[in-house]
Amino acid sequence: MKRFYLIGFLVLMAFDTLAQLSFKLAGDSALPLEFSSAWLLRVFGQPWIYGAFVGYIGAFFSWMTLLRHAPIGPAFAASHLELLSVMALSHWLFNEQIGAPQIIGALFIVAGIACLAVSETRAAPPDDDAAGHAGGNPGAGSASAGAAHLADAARHG
Repeated sequence: MKRFYLIGFLVLMAFDTLAQLSFKLAGDSALPLEFSSAWLLRVFGQPWIYGAFVGYIGAFFSWMTLLRHAPIGPAFAASHLELLSVMALSHWLFNEQIGAPQIIGALFIVAGIACLAVSETRAAPPDDDAAGHAGGNPGAGSASAGAAHLADAARHG
């Protein structure tokens, strides 16, 4: 199950990142922004808009698959890791600047997910099932079971 969470969140992050970067590329190529059929033709004439659609569809199915096994709270927190990948790739691809506010925000995101993971490993009773659910109800389990599985997967391979 640990491998499932690790791979699942990496796939989700990849699809979300693809969608965001594709929208940026498609939007830049369709400028100037205007409400007209000519603008819509420019947007849908860009191959990157279809990359955005693929990214969102892939992210949707990845998210739905992850939610079958993980409680929504930790899954939602861990799903925000794509902000880090988008920020890093935007710096590399688009020469966007990364300053102290972005770095501090990224550290808060990682620290929040790590705190959820640590609190889960300390607070989870041994009779919880592998997904951290309580009595088969995915929303009733500990609020950080999925993040704990991610942390365990990262520590133990």
